[in-house]
Parts: sequence; C-alpha cells; structure tokens
Amino acid sequence: MMRNPLFNAATTGYQWIIIFASWLQSVFLLVIRLYWGWQFHVTGMGKLGNIPKVTGYFQSLGIPHPGLNAYLAGSTECFGGLFLLLGLASRVSTIPLIFTMVVAYLTASPDAVKHIFSKPDDFVTADPFLFMLTAVIVFLFGPGLFSVDGLIGHFLKRSAAKAPATT
Repeated sequence: MMRNPLFNAATTGYQWIIIFASWLQSVFLLVIRLYWGWQFHVTGMGKLGNIPKVTGYFQSLGIPHPGLNAYLAGSTECFGGLFLLLGLASRVSTIPLIFTMVVAYLTASPDAVKHIFSKPDDFVTADPFLFMLTAVIVFLFGPGLFSVDGLIGHFLKRSAAKAPATT
C-alpha cells in the first residue's frame, strides 16, 4: 500500500516536533528548577535567619508549635530548594516542599483555597502558588536531563549496558 506524500511529510514533521519539544522539556525543567529552587532556598534562609519573627507570624496564624514549625518550614524550603536547584533526589525532595506549600495555603491564604472555583484568580495569585506549581511539575515530570539525577541515571544506564549478562 502506497502512502500519500503529504501524509508522509506530516508524519515526519510531527516526529521532528516531538524530538524538539522533548529537548525543550529538559531545558524548561532546568530553568524552573534553577529559578524556583533558588527562590525556595532564599525564602528558607530568610525564615531560618529570623526565627523569632517567623515564630510570631506562625503563632498569629494559629499554627501549632510555631517555633518548631518555623524551623521545619525554613529548613524544608532552604535545603529542599538546594536539592531542587541541583536536581538531586528531585522527586523525593519535592514532597516536603509541596506539603509546606499546602500548609502555607491552608493557613495564610485559606480564602483562596475556599474559593478556588469561584475566585480562581485569588488562588493563582497567592504567594505559595508558583512555588507549589514548580514542586508539582518536578514531582510529576522529574528534573530533566540537565540535573544530578539525570547524570546519575545516565551513568547507571551506561554501566548496566556494559555489565555482562548473568544466567
């Protein structure tokens, strides 16, 4: 059966789009990891550098054990941000970051959560949104090729390909 030349050209063009978009996926993941990983880190350092102020703020929000939670939130954002930035243990390190952002939403922006469908602009403009979105994207799609995780995966695949088969 002979295929239509137009169909062949469209199929080839689509395959090239997929290849290009796949390459851009890793570039996109690198850019958001670098930018938002640094933002998480700086935010966490700010919390850790001013525990009394953060503790008072957490207390005003009704967060239990505000001092402990100030250290936990600050450490999670500081070190989780560095892991995100490097692309190291990315999917695992995004879990506490996502949890921290959910808590931030529920305590600092409860109306944005409550009215997510009636006032979606309030939800997406709340401070935790872009932090949480980045963590969710990296959790779902991984850190991309340009990351420590990507390098580790590359070397593991190479060593597995070189290893002799055992029976």
